Amino acid sequence: LFAAGYSACFIGALKVAGQQLKVKLPDDVAVTAKVGIGPRSAGGFGITTDLTVSLPGIDRAEAQRLVDAAHEICPYSNATRGNVDVGLTLA
Repeated sequence: LFAAGYSACFIGALKVAGQQLKVKLPDDVAVTAKVGIGPRSAGGFGITTDLTVSLPGIDRAEAQRLVDAAHEICPYSNATRGNVDVGLTLA
């Protein structure tokens, strides 16, 4: 459920970022989240999340700007920052 919520929320954040940066997002924007649990370097276990973002038709530099901005906007990103390792990958 966490992965589904994060993906949906990140798409919403991409839309806000697109408005702020004046970039029209494609209709087929997609975000896939994978959540894992593993050992932490400080001991114990922690959660990791990897988001794969697909922005067809948008050049890579522009897409990266959108992803970076969305990561600052997204409530899930803000809630997990400093607590959960989040990887961001452009598809």
